[in-house]
Amino acid sequence: MTARPDGRLRRAVRWVRWYVREVSGEGAYDAYVAHARRCDPGAEVMTRREFERRRTDAREADPRDGFRCC
Repeated sequence: MTARPDGRLRRAVRWVRWYVREVSGEGAYDAYVAHARRCDPGAEVMTRREFERRRTDAREADPRDGFRCC
């Protein structure tokens, strides 16, 4: 039995979406939230804006730690 063409298309679209999110770093916030809730369910989770600001500040503080073109 072979997979239906529409099922393969959906799977391909999900994979492309996942790949783009991972390469662009978009999935990092989701991973942070999942980790924070798993480790300490009662802790306050940073907003996406706070998370991105801290991530950018950390990356710019030490260019060797992250990618920086200029």
